Amino acid sequence: MPNIAVIGAGVNGVASAIKILEHYQKEGNGIPVKVTIISEEFSPNTTGDGSAGLWGPYLLGGTEKSKVYKWSKNMHSFLEQIWLSEDAGEAGVCLVPCIRLSTSTVDTVEDFWRDIVYGALDLTAEQLAIYNQGRSVKFTSGLSFVTYTSEPVKLLPYLMKRFARNGGAVVQQKVTDLERFITESPYDVIVNCSGLGSREMLNDDQMYAVRGQVSRVKANWMFSAVLDESDDGNYIIPNTESVVLGGTHQERDYNNRVCEKDKKLIVDGCRQFVPGLCHTKPLFDWVGLRPGRANLRLEAERRGQKLLIHNYGHGGSGVTLCWGCADDVLDLLLAAKNISKL
Repeated sequence: MPNIAVIGAGVNGVASAIKILEHYQKEGNGIPVKVTIISEEFSPNTTGDGSAGLWGPYLLGGTEKSKVYKWSKNMHSFLEQIWLSEDAGEAGVCLVPCIRLSTSTVDTVEDFWRDIVYGALDLTAEQLAIYNQGRSVKFTSGLSFVTYTSEPVKLLPYLMKRFARNGGAVVQQKVTDLERFITESPYDVIVNCSGLGSREMLNDDQMYAVRGQVSRVKANWMFSAVLDESDDGNYIIPNTESVVLGGTHQERDYNNRVCEKDKKLIVDGCRQFVPGLCHTKPLFDWVGLRPGRANLRLEAERRGQKLLIHNYGHGGSGVTLCWGCADDVLDLLLAAKNISKL
């Protein structure tokens, strides 16, 4: 029986574990398998738990757009399935109208994914003028569309419940030395979904933190998202029980404390978009360190008789890519020779 460990309990680790477990449980596959998620932290204490969970490729370095398109499309389809089911509320999946705005004088809003979302339309000059009121640096283009939020603080427990229901196991453990873990552990296959932890665990110097700070407020009347794609741009993303005001994307900043200066820039910037936010009730502030990398790493390698699959470096797109990347993790596992004899 293949004994498989998935290191990391964020959305990519849990999605990979589910894909593997459910594939081998399908009638006719004929190979019993044991899958264990190993992590120091589980929801609600993962990096993703504090994020808004809005679908959209973001902060992915030089990762090939064709791969990002495939992975993100698979996730969008998965979210659509959940939204159409009775599980949408439990999983925190909602349809959200969005506006993306750009100040670039060269390119329009990056939209290689526009045929994945619903009803994508370029903003007219008249529509842009509304958002440009009172701005010194004007927006030059914008895109309106509808997509999904899948709040990790709800999505992760939902997925963990699905994993456990199918016989998956969990172990709370911090893995700091991957080589030692591979050598000493009983697992035949190790799937590394450790995110920023790979910087230490693998001495991967291509990994770096992208610090994100947000403020959450009570604003039940907000139903649409606004996203400024400028380098220091703000965003407003409604969730089911709060609205997320953001945010920062500070590369190689490892400060996980709330910065009052950043908070003021976030709140003041969002109020420029929606002045009514000045009347909202502040709930809490949050900081998370996204797993930035020059290129997302998704590949397999042999370590003696064992198979090691890497799936990390998702930047600000962990939720957006997790289900699609999990498909590739399973494909890499199935492509390995003699998997039935592991």
